Amino acid sequence: MPTILLIEDDREISNTLSGVLSAAGYEVFTAPNGQEGQRLITSRKPDLVITDMMMPRMGGFPVLDFINTLEDRPHVIMITANEGGRHKAYAESLGVVDYLRKPFAMDVLLESVERVIGKPNAG
Repeated sequence: MPTILLIEDDREISNTLSGVLSAAGYEVFTAPNGQEGQRLITSRKPDLVITDMMMPRMGGFPVLDFINTLEDRPHVIMITANEGGRHKAYAESLGVVDYLRKPFAMDVLLESVERVIGKPNAG
């Protein structure tokens, strides 16, 4: 079963996204900020990291810098309410495979995840 680490400081968004991803068959674990996210990336070695850009106690860009130091890097999807094109270009230069602007439809998220790590086996 593919594993996903969701790094999101908004508890409501985190609960919604992790519920949707779990229902779709992914194993999901969450972190409320980039510091905790880094710890879980190291200990759990997820297939995919979905990270918010703006968070207290370490945002998404330092998480990307950290991931880029790893030998076995997980794929990354960045989610953000930020409208700036420069941020998207910077995120992509750091290896982000998809960049979703909030609010987004859940099917858009699921399609992105499937593109990046594949669909989980049913059952």
